[in-house]
Amino acid sequence: MSEKKVKIVKRAERVRRKAGSAKAARDSARKAARDMVETVTDWVNEFQEKQRGETTKAIDNLIRSRQQPNEA
Repeated sequence: MSEKKVKIVKRAERVRRKAGSAKAARDSARKAARDMVETVTDWVNEFQEKQRGETTKAIDNLIRSRQQPNEA
């Protein structure tokens, strides 16, 4: 005959198990949110750097185009 094993889970242990799984879910949600924020922050920083570079080039071109030949 096969022996059947039954595990008795006490109430306090059940509460601890639920708290552990809830903590894992909360931690994974926080990590996902952190990753999203980091990604968007990187996008914004890249966009700002690109804009700064383009603005600098445009200002340099304007200044050079307004110089008189004897000023060069």
